[in-house]
Amino acid sequence: MSGITLTSAVRQNLLSLQSTASLLSETQNRLSTGNKVNSALDNPTNFFTASSLNSRSSDINNLLDGIGNGVQILQAANTGITSIQKLVDSAKSIANQALQTTVGYTKSSITTAANTGATASNLLGGNAPVDATFTGAVANNNLNAPAAITGATTLSGAANSDSLTTSFAANDTLTVNGQTLTFKASGASGANEINIGDTVTNLLGKIDGLTGASTAGTVVGGKLTIHTGTTSDLSITSSNAGALSALGLGTGATQARAAGTTPALSGKTLTIAATGGGTATSITFGTAANQVSTLDGLNTALAANNLQASIDTTGAISITTTNDAASANIGTVGGTSSTTANVAFNGKSVVNAVKDPTSQATRASLIAQYNQVIDQITTTAADSSFNGVNLLNNDTLKLTFNETGTSKLSISGVSFGPGGLGLSKLTAGTDFTDNAAANKTLASLTTASTTLRSQASSFGSNLSVVQIRQDFSKSLINVLQTGASNLTLADTNEEAANSQALSTRQSIAVSALSLANTAQQGVLQLLR
Repeated sequence: MSGITLTSAVRQNLLSLQSTASLLSETQNRLSTGNKVNSALDNPTNFFTASSLNSRSSDINNLLDGIGNGVQILQAANTGITSIQKLVDSAKSIANQALQTTVGYTKSSITTAANTGATASNLLGGNAPVDATFTGAVANNNLNAPAAITGATTLSGAANSDSLTTSFAANDTLTVNGQTLTFKASGASGANEINIGDTVTNLLGKIDGLTGASTAGTVVGGKLTIHTGTTSDLSITSSNAGALSALGLGTGATQARAAGTTPALSGKTLTIAATGGGTATSITFGTAANQVSTLDGLNTALAANNLQASIDTTGAISITTTNDAASANIGTVGGTSSTTANVAFNGKSVVNAVKDPTSQATRASLIAQYNQVIDQITTTAADSSFNGVNLLNNDTLKLTFNETGTSKLSISGVSFGPGGLGLSKLTAGTDFTDNAAANKTLASLTTASTTLRSQASSFGSNLSVVQIRQDFSKSLINVLQTGASNLTLADTNEEAANSQALSTRQSIAVSALSLANTAQQGVLQLLR
């Protein structure tokens, strides 16, 4: 080719045409690839920057799969917790059914001997005077002087009638233990009035009412027998001495109460060892501070030891276990109230609890239902996995959020089988035996519910973090890809315009080259 000689004009036009062809080729390449930078030769800075951005975008995109799996693992754990919570609630329902069934035992108890004078408002009793009797002389009536009076004898009447030899008159009085009984001609009412036409039996009834005697007065063989009662000694006088003497009471009747035979509980102690998981009892009877003298006070002192007390009409005190500890036997009883002779608790033994087979069979059935629920908690916790990771079975979820591995999250799993929740299967005859046993199980279930809710909150917080990072990564990938595109993508509108312009320029250049060759064509014609 070195032997070919071109004119200056031809060579100039040829160079222009070559330059245009190169630009057109470049423009067409941009249009076909969509990129204005296809290699480092196009724009080294943009090419390598875009390449770096795309690489980072690709790395983060690869991490998204792991993050997505992490979201599903947390959701699987949360689903498991929700189901386990429902199972725990079901177990609570069964335990509550046990509370509503018959206790299932004749409860353990200890009962004192009759405690003289003891009442609910004053348990101390003992040494209180007991009812004594006064018997008068034989008294005769008006019907026949040698004939003895009876309960039917009237208090006033004419001679030869069945009445006292000396009658009571209206406005006469009888003073009984300081209280006045007034005689009326008629129309007597209330405890402190009596008609003069009433009988000896009526009079004895009025006297009994005023003394508080629990044993009624009687007339036997013409003799009046009057009881003192326990409130005060007997004292009877009258404004009508003759009528009083006609009753066989002489100038008056007096009788002191007999001394009590049971020593008082005051100052004595009572100890009962821990019963049914309760707190051991230590009581001192008396009226001083921190001492017990009433039934309410005794029950307050016994409550912490799962015991309760009652008192009957003889003053006997009974202590029994509460429903919460119906299966338990009363702990060892001690103290001076049980070791001092003739004191209430002395010589008294604890009667042990006795099972009721029917009730216990019902509770055993509830235990079987409860244990089925526990089995379901076990399998539910084991099934709460995703892609081989189970956060309810102590697995750990490790997530990486950036391409350098410097942004990580490690989520520790938990053991949410029955053992991890503090739950276990129950045993018939040992559990649900009484209310205390059922309440113990309920307490464990309540603790398990609290644990489940707390962990659900923790997993929920972690899930929120992972989802936020997942969204962040997606947005960051978009930012990186957009940045890379801005550095390398061609503007197709601009490149299309450039292509048209270069095509036009190429046509012009070809025409110019043709014109430049015209002179040589003329010489060629001459040579022909």
